[in-house]
Amino acid sequence: MVLTRRAFLASSAAAVATNLFGSPHESKIPSPDLEKLGAAALREAKKYKATYCDIRIVRLRDQRIGLRLSPERGTGKTLSVPNVMEDSSFGFGVRVIVNGAWGFASSPVVTQEEIADITKEAVIVAKANAAIQPKPIQLAPVKNYRDRWVTPFDKDPFDVPMGEKLDLLRRVTDQVKKNPRVFSGAAALSLRSEDKYFASSEGSSIQQYILQIYGNVDATAVDRKNNISRSRNYVPTQASAGWEYVPEMNLEENAQRVREEVVEHLSAPPVTPGKKDLLLMPNHLMLTIHESVAHPTELDRALGYEANYAGTSYITMDKIGKRIASEHCTFVGDRIAPRALATCGYDDDGVKTGEFTIIEKGIFRNYQTTREQAHLVGDKESHGCSQADSWATVPFQRMPNVSLRPGPDDTTMESLIAGIEDGVLIDGRGSYSIDQQRYNFQFGGDAFWEIKNGKKGGMISRVSYQARTPDFWQACDGTAGPAYWRQYGTTGDAKGEPTQINSISHGCSPTRFRQINVILTD
Repeated sequence: MVLTRRAFLASSAAAVATNLFGSPHESKIPSPDLEKLGAAALREAKKYKATYCDIRIVRLRDQRIGLRLSPERGTGKTLSVPNVMEDSSFGFGVRVIVNGAWGFASSPVVTQEEIADITKEAVIVAKANAAIQPKPIQLAPVKNYRDRWVTPFDKDPFDVPMGEKLDLLRRVTDQVKKNPRVFSGAAALSLRSEDKYFASSEGSSIQQYILQIYGNVDATAVDRKNNISRSRNYVPTQASAGWEYVPEMNLEENAQRVREEVVEHLSAPPVTPGKKDLLLMPNHLMLTIHESVAHPTELDRALGYEANYAGTSYITMDKIGKRIASEHCTFVGDRIAPRALATCGYDDDGVKTGEFTIIEKGIFRNYQTTREQAHLVGDKESHGCSQADSWATVPFQRMPNVSLRPGPDDTTMESLIAGIEDGVLIDGRGSYSIDQQRYNFQFGGDAFWEIKNGKKGGMISRVSYQARTPDFWQACDGTAGPAYWRQYGTTGDAKGEPTQINSISHGCSPTRFRQINVILTD
């Protein structure tokens, strides 16, 4: 086997990163080698009169494994097509404040000499930015920490043999294809890890190891006679966890359910459009929460900083303390919920993570903030919402986990259905659209059931609903209790220029909305 220069450099960088970060469970304090590297940036920044400096040294790993079963054109044979992709990156980024302005620079060469040189570059950038900075950067105070935080896990999924992963996906897709009316079946697993070290001139030294794991099952059925195809998928809760979470996903068991439901979906009659009550399941409502609650409560969006790319927000500063939803709606932001995708020990400003109220019984209370933003809304502390998606990108305000509190213990899914005369139960994610201010939207789903006279009926199809965001949340009149509460994630939340990607979870229980406009879609 010939070792290419690219392969040699990649393996060398991986070995350096492994030695630097060490085993996640080996110590309660950061690696001394990482602390030495971090100190090089802090010394250099001090030499150039920077009033603030931080450094992040990061190793990222991603692994995506998929398997698809589909017929070969013209032969009727079933093709089994595996797909495996793995990539990683390793480097560091330095931020400084000089003359009241930010400067940032990064490099994939992690040595003390390179860190010193890159810190000088960050200082040069800051001095250039200071010439056009309207006001000096103002950071909210933060405590300093020396800590090592690790996602709770028993078995690192990257240590599991690839054959074991593919065997699982093979069993899952075999289940999906057992009905001959299922045209194709697919299953996938995705793994992500982030080794991260943070040091600041304010005295913090923090090392973190963050794990994420998620999977899905997809089925497509075809009715050639009527020229119809329908799909159905199963997406278990995406989690910050280890390989021990995989059995909890129940991929094989749910593959059987998806197989039967996708065939039923083929013959499901279309919805009758009109004003209807909706019962939205957590794996569907999470996306509506994401787009219509979590995004518009980002402070930079409300201030217009995201107008060029991802839009602004209808929740402007004058809405603080005002009603924007019904009394059944209390939303919290956090980066501490067990197994949630945005959960970590500290944000990329070195702020210890916690929980804060966004909407309290329908009243808007707080935006998502960073240290740089807190003073803009009169807050003394950051809500811990600073994040960069790699060592090469600048931390800025990113969404935490945003969740809807469950209803009373005695509110069940059955009791919510019993209160509906004419409605639709919606499960899973579908296509959607929302305007630049997060004010007008349309959402579809993955599967739909009719509700008539307080009872869940058969499956229906071609359902979507439209509303204005404040009207929609004012129409919420009940959410099931804690026993029904589940969190689901989204792993491709894009924001900023250049675009950065974020992963977060949104928790809720099945929730009822009154008289929402339901339309017939293709």
